[in-house]
Amino acid sequence: MHLDHPTTPYPHRHTYSAQPALRANGTRRALRIGLGGPVGTGKTATVAALCRALRDDLSIAVVTNDIYTREDAEFLLRNAVLPPERITAVETGACPHTAIRDDISANLEAIEDLEEAIEALDLILVESGGDNLTATFSKGLVDAQIFVIDVAGGDDIPRKGGPGITGADLLVVNKTDLAPYVGVDLDGMARDAKAQRGHLPVVFTSLATEGGVAPVRDWVRERLTAWKRA
Repeated sequence: MHLDHPTTPYPHRHTYSAQPALRANGTRRALRIGLGGPVGTGKTATVAALCRALRDDLSIAVVTNDIYTREDAEFLLRNAVLPPERITAVETGACPHTAIRDDISANLEAIEDLEEAIEALDLILVESGGDNLTATFSKGLVDAQIFVIDVAGGDDIPRKGGPGITGADLLVVNKTDLAPYVGVDLDGMARDAKAQRGHLPVVFTSLATEGGVAPVRDWVRERLTAWKRA
């Protein structure tokens, strides 16, 4: 073993605290909310629905994360949920959680570019690439996080726990309209989620129905109101 070689410190990781809410000029920066969850649970569809529900009242921008593509950003652009200059993409080149938790520099740069280009943003949504139940956002990147699961993954998902389910500021159980077809007990999922999360909120959504994103929209509005009053 060679013990006499110089040691190299680990690279700095932005995992501690987000930038102050107030900028040097006294203005308040945008609230940053991250959306994570496994592949196929409806994260991008939730982002799109939120943009449609909030864009008339709020100034919004979106950062999407994919491993080697910009597919989620292109979906949002095709559906014209926001003007193109308000949507940007990060290609992580690695496991999605790397860019939202371990080395968040690419996402921070994307956020800073949006805030520089668009004045007076109220809200920036940061969507993670599809990951597993351990995916969480660094507190240096977002101010609050939403974790999205869906009923098609099975009604045991809340019971399995994991940092995303137990610690996210909001847990979203999506695609409730599929419950009768996949044999899922929604009441049981609600009980298990409550047992895992305690006082933290859980909402059930079906984006296939009119106004299906309303519980998430209302939660975002509450967070934004608290952010502006703080």
